[in-house]
Amino acid sequence: MWRDWALVGVLVPITVLEGIGRPGLSWRAVSVIVVAGLVPTLLWRRTRPLPMVAITSAVTEVVLLLTGGAAPVMYTMVYLLLLPYALFRWGAGREIVIGLAIMLAKICLSAVLHYTGFADTAGGCAILFGTVALGGAFRYRAKARTRELDQIKLLEREQLARDLHDTVAHHVSAMAIRAQAGLATAASRPEAAAEALRVIEAEASRALAEMRVMVRVLRRTQPVDLTPGRRITDLERLASRSRLGPSVDVEIRGDLDDIPPSVGAAIYRIAQESVTNARRHARHATRIEIRVAADDTSVRLCVSDDGDTGPGRTAASPGYGLIGMMERADLLGGTFQAGPNPERGWTVTAMLPRTGSAA
Repeated sequence: MWRDWALVGVLVPITVLEGIGRPGLSWRAVSVIVVAGLVPTLLWRRTRPLPMVAITSAVTEVVLLLTGGAAPVMYTMVYLLLLPYALFRWGAGREIVIGLAIMLAKICLSAVLHYTGFADTAGGCAILFGTVALGGAFRYRAKARTRELDQIKLLEREQLARDLHDTVAHHVSAMAIRAQAGLATAASRPEAAAEALRVIEAEASRALAEMRVMVRVLRRTQPVDLTPGRRITDLERLASRSRLGPSVDVEIRGDLDDIPPSVGAAIYRIAQESVTNARRHARHATRIEIRVAADDTSVRLCVSDDGDTGPGRTAASPGYGLIGMMERADLLGGTFQAGPNPERGWTVTAMLPRTGSAA
């Protein structure tokens, strides 16, 4: 990562400057060469933490043996603590066990060959294991957040499955009714039976298209709530004018007749969540605008406000609400963007294909 390269670029000249300007440094040239030579191990600490820990442990111990325990001892060597931190932060389970064994062996060997007193040994062990504990804590925190994000995405898939159920049930019901009508009139009016077959074919094609979308939806083994979902026309219910909060204006343009319920429900859910976020985080907002425009190929939603961007509104680290909206748009083959406006306010934009699935 670029931060690793920047860190290496800073540490090398600092090591050289310390080697030149620090008085009383024993084995000055050897210390500078060893400490500066180990700096590049930071570049691979995320992807190869165990080899980097092994290399630094072996090199420093060999140098200590060759110099009789006098070198290297430089303040810049504090960067080596990043390696055990990285091992417990990103390493695999087996790598952590091996790396811990290497560190314990080095501690024991140093205590036997280069013992400098109980205080120094205990202090060094405390710093080392404090760094290890910090890496483990950040690892646990990252995994916990990943589990929470997966849960949010899973719940959004269940919601989408519920919305898609309405469409499939509608098409199957229409096919059954037409089939019954065709059977009833087949003897007296053969042309009516043929017309019923054409309608059944059209309804089956639509149902199959929706089923292809449903295949992408992941559901848990528990029963999913299949109550009817919202539609784009229900956005009018979000419109409001209140003295205690920002007013909400809704504008819908374009032909919405044949838009699948899955797309309509997704547009409504994204707009609803965006309005909720605006009311919660947009400080001093006076107006929230919801704009929906449908054309022949897609449906575009834009929700914007005129409030100040608060600390809870950041596109770099999206909250669970934004993640749920991203997941819903992605499942339907669409795109989603959210971020601050150039001057003031915040805008959420979603573009979904009219068919409710990726082309």
